[in-house]
Amino acid sequence: MLDLRKLRYFLTVAEELHFGRAALRLHLAQPPLTRQISALESELGFRLFDRTSRTVTLTAQGQHFLPYARAVLDQASLTEVIAGKLAAGTAGQLALGYASSIALSDLFSQTIQAFAQRFPDVQLTLVESASSSLYSQVIDGRIDIGMSRLLPESGQTEVQVLSLGGEPLVAALSSDNPLASQDEVTLAELSAHPLIQFPADYGSGLNESIEHLYRRNGLPMRPGPSGRQITSIIALVAAGRGVALVPQCTKTLAKKGVTYRPLADPEACAHLLILTRTQGRSLLVEAFMGVVDELLRDR
Repeated sequence: MLDLRKLRYFLTVAEELHFGRAALRLHLAQPPLTRQISALESELGFRLFDRTSRTVTLTAQGQHFLPYARAVLDQASLTEVIAGKLAAGTAGQLALGYASSIALSDLFSQTIQAFAQRFPDVQLTLVESASSSLYSQVIDGRIDIGMSRLLPESGQTEVQVLSLGGEPLVAALSSDNPLASQDEVTLAELSAHPLIQFPADYGSGLNESIEHLYRRNGLPMRPGPSGRQITSIIALVAAGRGVALVPQCTKTLAKKGVTYRPLADPEACAHLLILTRTQGRSLLVEAFMGVVDELLRDR
């Protein structure tokens, strides 16, 4: 294996084409530098320099070898930099899982943007999942952070849950629905229509919040069709297949034929939670949570 120190000596002499000046740059005496270059030439099996008492020039082999030696040294320098960033928690990989409706929220996009700007050497992988599966994915390490709408089960201790508050629910209605002409709608009015939700077996935290809301108000839920994406739910609304209760951020999906109206119940909301492992949080996870904390303070 080539000695990086000898490659640096070679590069310096190649730049200076003078052993004396190169020795000064390297803070060496000239004889040791000459011996190191000779040793490198012996290892390579060819001469790097033609030397006379007056001049030093690169041989043809030396000229061809020079860019490769420079690339090795540049890569070694980059490796040292990346190693330092990894040790400091400013480089690496981070997997973020999220429920589909959360991707539309301002906090989601702002957090990703701010984190990417502050930590450009971190490869952030986004994984869309049902809220119910995010807990197990955090526990077994498939993802580092989860953004969920599902409250944890009582007694759960393996995942640390940070609540970012509730996001108001709004009614998504087909534009020809009579309720779309009202300034706001009540849950009782919505209960007369088929309700479009995520599939029952999907494990949606949004479904759980909506079902709790209907139970709290003693109202029946008329089941409608289901969609596995928030965009699919809105498409079904536009097709007149029913109504939907969605987080307020869904209004950014300005789909033709769909009207959003606020609910008369101000307590109707969807949870927004961040999940991390209770034990052994990495420096990158701590950095991400720091960005979230700053954004929340600014809001």
